[in-house]
Amino acid sequence: MKKIFLTLAATTALASPAFAEMLELEKDELKFGFIKLTDMAPLAVAYEQGYFFDEGLFVTLEAQANWKVLLDGVIGGQLDGAHMLAGQPLAATIGYGTEAHIVTPFSMDLNGNGITVSNEVWEMMKPNIPTMDDGRPQHPISASVLKPVIETFRSEGKPFNMGMVFPVSTHNYELRYWLAAGGIAPGYYSDENVTGQISADVFLSVTPPPQMPATMEAGTINGYSVGEPWNQQAVFKGIGVPVITDYELWKNNPEKVFGMSAEFTEANPNTTLAVTKALIRAAMWLDENDNANREEAVDLLSRPEYVGADREVIANSMTGTFEYEKGDTRDVPDFNVFFRHHATYPFYSDAVWYLTQMRRWGQISEAKPDSWYDEVAKSVYKPEIYLEAARMLVDEGLANEADFPWETDGYKAPTPAADVIDGIGYDGRTPNAYLESLPIGLKGEQIVVGNEVQG
Repeated sequence: MKKIFLTLAATTALASPAFAEMLELEKDELKFGFIKLTDMAPLAVAYEQGYFFDEGLFVTLEAQANWKVLLDGVIGGQLDGAHMLAGQPLAATIGYGTEAHIVTPFSMDLNGNGITVSNEVWEMMKPNIPTMDDGRPQHPISASVLKPVIETFRSEGKPFNMGMVFPVSTHNYELRYWLAAGGIAPGYYSDENVTGQISADVFLSVTPPPQMPATMEAGTINGYSVGEPWNQQAVFKGIGVPVITDYELWKNNPEKVFGMSAEFTEANPNTTLAVTKALIRAAMWLDENDNANREEAVDLLSRPEYVGADREVIANSMTGTFEYEKGDTRDVPDFNVFFRHHATYPFYSDAVWYLTQMRRWGQISEAKPDSWYDEVAKSVYKPEIYLEAARMLVDEGLANEADFPWETDGYKAPTPAADVIDGIGYDGRTPNAYLESLPIGLKGEQIVVGNEVQG
């Protein structure tokens, strides 16, 4: 493949600035995995726009059945990298679940998720939701209006069940965050009980993203937290109503990452750089000129080999709007962000937030010092690779110097309280102080023993 590519490169070098700084690749034939969600878009765009090929990479993209299969593929070497839940590389590296050192040189997006409830639950919630002058529900909607619904279910002897996509997914932590902010206990994990349902008011369980709408329609779950297009699918099918987006929950929160094994990146440093360059270009294309390319991206994602949902369902969120109740479409220009706000930079503070949520709910069973959070973040998130790739793109005339955070120490400025639904700010440099500030969840030396929190 290298010989074939070098011949092609020689004939096209003058036509494409991407060949200006060709890396000597250790491996040029790669297979990447993804789950059928709109935030896999950078992978599809890098492939379809030829950005992988510009770097000398011959890439195969392959949809995976679920997040565990995807992670196992990266660990086992069947996949060279994958679109991953941000919690997966962190959990694997600290040994929660399958143990392996997974790293990320690239964050794939910000925002992009929602929480949806069934029509039955929505009708029960609706009388408690404030309305705007035009009669539509006022957003964001607090989970406090769900409390009486859960109490009604309990009085009738029925459990209140909700779906999320994986125990270490953003969706699990966002759903738990929303519930806890409304005074609802989402349950704890322990070393002996990994259901996450200890002392829970709401019972959360795993459902693969594409199966969410059908599982809710069947009555197995009463709501769910998932990425697009599966919240909008519920609206189009007329089976449920999204009650909050993660942009409303925590403005510009981190989402998926591109994960590779540390072993792969160490053995293939130039290949890793080339992949990162291609993904940065794809993210730039997705957001450039005020999202001018999003309609084309929707056409691409609607194809069966990528997301495979109806075009209009994908367009509902990808083009800067979001539909809550049928007909209640509102502008949310930053619902999906792929490059703006330094979305692609793998910030340590993003990694720390995921680790705090693992600790908050008992997946990290014992207290850790602030230094531990910093060390784990730096072992998984690799901004040095990202910035090296970005520098190459700038030098090649393919990216703008001003678009990258060259001077950062890897930590974002603290998230202001006004940007979070519970009015509690977040500073990744002080994770234990942050945990202490949250009213529901483990803090200090607390541990889960049996069915109760001690300490």
